[in-house]
Amino acid sequence: MIGSTIEKIEIRACSGPNLGSAAATVTTDLPGGARPDFTVVTVTTADGTTGTSFGFGALDARAAASAMSQVKPFFEGRDVFDANKNLKDFEMFDRRWNHVPIYAYGPFDNACWDAVGKIAQQPVYKLLGAAKDEIPLYVSSMFLSGPEAYVAQALEVKEKGIKGYKLHPPNKGVDFDIECYRAVREAVGPDFILMADPVIMSSYEQALKAGKELQKLNFRWFEEPLLDVNFNGLKKLREKLDIPICGTEVLAGTYYSTAHCIKEGIVDIVRTDVSWRGGITAVMKTAHLAEAFGVQCELHTTIYHGLEQVQLHAALAISNGEFFETLYPTDDFEFGTKTSLNIVDGMVQAPQGTGLCIDYDWDFIEDHTIAIF
Repeated sequence: MIGSTIEKIEIRACSGPNLGSAAATVTTDLPGGARPDFTVVTVTTADGTTGTSFGFGALDARAAASAMSQVKPFFEGRDVFDANKNLKDFEMFDRRWNHVPIYAYGPFDNACWDAVGKIAQQPVYKLLGAAKDEIPLYVSSMFLSGPEAYVAQALEVKEKGIKGYKLHPPNKGVDFDIECYRAVREAVGPDFILMADPVIMSSYEQALKAGKELQKLNFRWFEEPLLDVNFNGLKKLREKLDIPICGTEVLAGTYYSTAHCIKEGIVDIVRTDVSWRGGITAVMKTAHLAEAFGVQCELHTTIYHGLEQVQLHAALAISNGEFFETLYPTDDFEFGTKTSLNIVDGMVQAPQGTGLCIDYDWDFIEDHTIAIF
C-alpha cells in the first residue's frame, strides 16, 4: 500500500543526564541513581502517519544510534504492514554485510507497529490478538549493598501490592548472595513471589550451590545463572535442580536460538523483549514457539518505561507469559512520555488509544537529543 510506505526515518541519540549538567556515572553494575542514555526511532509513512519507539541507549546513545543507523536504509521504502516480510528479509540484509547489535532492529519494528495501529485505529495488542486485559507486575532490584537493603525494598514492594520481587544480588560471592536470598524470604513470608537473577555467576559450581538454596527457599525461578551461551553449563544445572532455570534474554538469533534452547532442554523458561530481541514481531514468534512446546515465555524488562509501554502490548497478547517486569525503584526510568503504565492493585492495565497508545514528551526528548541520524 503506497500510503503505508515508509518515506522518512529519524533516529535520535539522547543523553540520560540533563544536557549541560555533570555527566552521571553509568556503569554495568545496575547501581540506580542515574537516568540512562536512550534512543528514539520515528518512521513516517507516505500518508503522514508516524510511528515511534524508544530504543536501547547502551552506555553511549550516540554509539547505539549510530549502530541503528545501519538498519535505517533497510526500512526506507518498506511497508509498515509487512512485519514478517521485513523481519525475514532483514536476515539476508544483516548477514551479508552488516552484523548489527541485537538491540538495533527492535525499535524500527516497534515503530512500524505503532503506525499500523494508528492506521487501523486500534491498539496494537488487539491487532496481535489480545490474550488478556491486565497482567501481574513484579519488580526487579538494582544491585544493592546487602541483606538489609534487599529486605527493606522487598517489604516496601509487598506493601504496595506489587505481585513479586526479583533480586539482582550484589555479586560479592555465592555465600553473600545466599544470605540475601534467605533474609528476604524470611522477611516477606513463605507465599510472596520471589525470583533470583545474578546476571551470571562466576562458575557452574557456584550456580549449583545457589540454585540448591533457592529451591529450598521456594523462589519461583533462577534466572541467567550462567551466560546464555553456556549451553552445557545451563543444561547441567537444569538436570541437577528442581527450581526452573530461566534464560535466553541476550541470545542473538531471536526465535531460532530460543528454539535450540527448548529442543535441547537448556532452560525451563525462555526470555525475550521488544528491545534486545527483535521488536514486537520477533517477540510474538518466540512466545508462540514456546507455547507450542508447553514452555513459559516471560518478558525481560526493557528498562525504560517508554519501552515498557511498547512491551505491554506484546505481554497482553501472549498466553504463556505470567508476569510483567519493571526495574525498581522506577524513578530513573520514567521519562520521555506523558503517558505511563496504569497499575491497579499490582496489575498492569491494558492501554487506551490507537497504535502503541503512547503520548511522547517531545520537549523532554528534544532537550536531551545530542545527535540525529
